[in-house]
Amino acid sequence: MVTAAAPAPRSARKVSYPSEFFVTLAALIATIVVVHALYVSWIRPTGDELVATEQARMKADKDYVPERSFYLTINAPEQEIEIIHFIWALLILGYKAVLVRRERKLLELELIHVPEGIKVLPEDAKDYSRQLEAVPEQHKGSLVVRALQRTLDRFASTRSIRDSAETSKAVCDSEADRLDSGLAMIRYIAWAIPAIGFIGTVRHIGDALLQAHKAVTGDISGVTSGLGIAFNATFVALLLTLILMFFLHQLQQSQEQFVHDTDHWIDQHLIRHMQVR
Repeated sequence: MVTAAAPAPRSARKVSYPSEFFVTLAALIATIVVVHALYVSWIRPTGDELVATEQARMKADKDYVPERSFYLTINAPEQEIEIIHFIWALLILGYKAVLVRRERKLLELELIHVPEGIKVLPEDAKDYSRQLEAVPEQHKGSLVVRALQRTLDRFASTRSIRDSAETSKAVCDSEADRLDSGLAMIRYIAWAIPAIGFIGTVRHIGDALLQAHKAVTGDISGVTSGLGIAFNATFVALLLTLILMFFLHQLQQSQEQFVHDTDHWIDQHLIRHMQVR
């Protein structure tokens, strides 16, 4: 006799997640607004003031060595764009991590109930499929529900345990490929940040070379300032990329582990109970 599945918690029925495209677009807009506002109101005025102060000291004292400052390091349009890309990527990573955690919680529920010692026959597959109808609508597209449904349908039609197990694995492998392709935007951003840094380096080296004629007269402040800003662009870009790649690999590992755990969960809760007369 098939026992009805335990109902999902009420809190799960109330959770609603917007589409990934909307979240990505909203995260980009919010990041641009917040970061640019900080630059206009705080970082850029402070940085410009420090640059003017440092140049004045260098003109007054040729032996003066400028000190590295946080504001001077990020006070350039290229660094602003790099930070926008970095924060945007972190928000996307965070959203994807929430989605993985959300689906992983379904593995803690008794989506189908097969008592220990009870065998699932091909004739019982439709009865067990009905248990999945009690799953909240927003969870019916999750990996574990889709894999369970496909596995039961395959078992009912082919009466083969091996085919059912292969179907479950195929669904999980397809989901793994989908999750991996979903990281394409993050990988693009991880490539774009250093590229922006190199563009900033080339641009500011060009600006520094335009001040080379002043160095002949003994005024090297323009050249040194331009070179300092140029290398800061690459420094910030590489630093942000290192941090971003760490979180990207952490998310990728979490996704791979989730798919593996789902495949194992289906094997333990359903496939091992299957039997053909």
